[in-house]
Amino acid sequence: MQTLVGIVDLARFQFAMTTIFHFFFVPMSIGLGVVVATMETLYVIKKDEIYKKMTQFWGKIFLLSFAVGVVTGLIQEFQFGMNWSAYSRYVGDIFGAPLAVEALVAFFAESTFLGLWSFTWDRFKPGIHLIFIWVTAIASLLSSLWILAANSFMQNPVGYAIDNEKGRAVLTNFGELLLNKQLWVEFPHVIVGTLVTAGFIVAGMSAFKLLRLKKNDQQVPFFRKSINIALTIGLVGIVGAFITGDQHAFDLQSMQPMKYAAMEGVDESINSADRKDKAQPWALLSVTNPKTHKSIAKIEIPYVLSILGNHSLTGGNTKGTLELNKEFEKEYGKPSGYVKDYYVPENTLFFAFRIMAMGAGLLALVALVALWFNRKKSNLILTQRWFLWVLGVMTFFPFVVNTSGWIVTELGRYPWVVYGLMTVADAVSPNVSAASLLTSNILYFLTFSTLGGVMIWISRRVLIAGPDAPEEEEATTERDPYDDLTGKEAKA
Repeated sequence: MQTLVGIVDLARFQFAMTTIFHFFFVPMSIGLGVVVATMETLYVIKKDEIYKKMTQFWGKIFLLSFAVGVVTGLIQEFQFGMNWSAYSRYVGDIFGAPLAVEALVAFFAESTFLGLWSFTWDRFKPGIHLIFIWVTAIASLLSSLWILAANSFMQNPVGYAIDNEKGRAVLTNFGELLLNKQLWVEFPHVIVGTLVTAGFIVAGMSAFKLLRLKKNDQQVPFFRKSINIALTIGLVGIVGAFITGDQHAFDLQSMQPMKYAAMEGVDESINSADRKDKAQPWALLSVTNPKTHKSIAKIEIPYVLSILGNHSLTGGNTKGTLELNKEFEKEYGKPSGYVKDYYVPENTLFFAFRIMAMGAGLLALVALVALWFNRKKSNLILTQRWFLWVLGVMTFFPFVVNTSGWIVTELGRYPWVVYGLMTVADAVSPNVSAASLLTSNILYFLTFSTLGGVMIWISRRVLIAGPDAPEEEEATTERDPYDDLTGKEAKA
């Protein structure tokens, strides 16, 4: 039993590590594609060279994030086959279908048009060249759609049947997979999050650059415009995140009630009809004992949970984690072995959810202040150096917000790999050893640390060099290989 526990824990840690690190770069890459495409659109419309420079400059960071995202994605898929072969065998018929479409269609289009965009600046008219970056951006959105379709099946299985003879799940309705309710609350929420990430990366890096420039430096207008464009896109993303996040949380009450109860810190069921105010209070702070799964400290605000969960000042009922665990035991049977109950990590989900939500609020506040300081007839953004530091630090904050949200999504379905069908203990590869998992965890960690360090180092060099960094000169005259045969000298 101890060996099994160690193997499952190491496999789960590896999945968490590879997923979180990969998800650092997915929102960054997708969002930067939209930001860069917007900048090039402004160049085509306004015919102002500064927007072309912005497109090319921030396009370098976009290309870096795309490259690192591809590498980390390959590692993540590799560990599926290495550590989770039982899972792959059981639901591979379903999980593999959207991933195959993603690789053969969306990713192929994304990488092809990204290459065209990168190397054809002087070969196509601006309007045609603009199409390349928008196709790249749209293809990256579609790529995430197919990946999230696979993930949404794990959260809310649909369109399948169990083949008892072969002992695995088979896809019966591809349309249901694409119409999965979970997909259409998860996908929009992830996409608007990419806009927030890219917006604050561009704005934060611009703030760091402005700290190094004098007020009259010719690069100042470039980075001030970059801040305005990026934060406008970022604010659109934040507004979208609040709207889609509200809908996502609302739907969790029926799809994954244990996750919802843990996010809101509800251990004992709340029935608004039994309360004097006829409303559900919201836990501002809640600490749960991991052994008894009962709250040991809680600060509540009246009415707020009714507003969030019922969209009304009063009414609504929320089943607590204690009651839900008993219901799940009746529905799925009393678990044994590695999985001892159906509780999720309550404290982790509770605080991760609040970091995500409150972090988005903080980003919105910083964006509004930055846009006010950076308005056209004001130089406050240059004189308030303390705020430039604040905005610079915000470069990294979307990664914290995104990671918190992903932790809620993935840990919230514990102990299931596929909700209601397969537990984490049943999904692990039968022949994997603790030694191999420990070794691969160390190697992956070192690889990710190196990739992250290189990404930051190169991005910093690009930022310091600035938009006016000289490009490598291309040879204007090519050597004719037949000159040697005719005795003529080739011109260099």
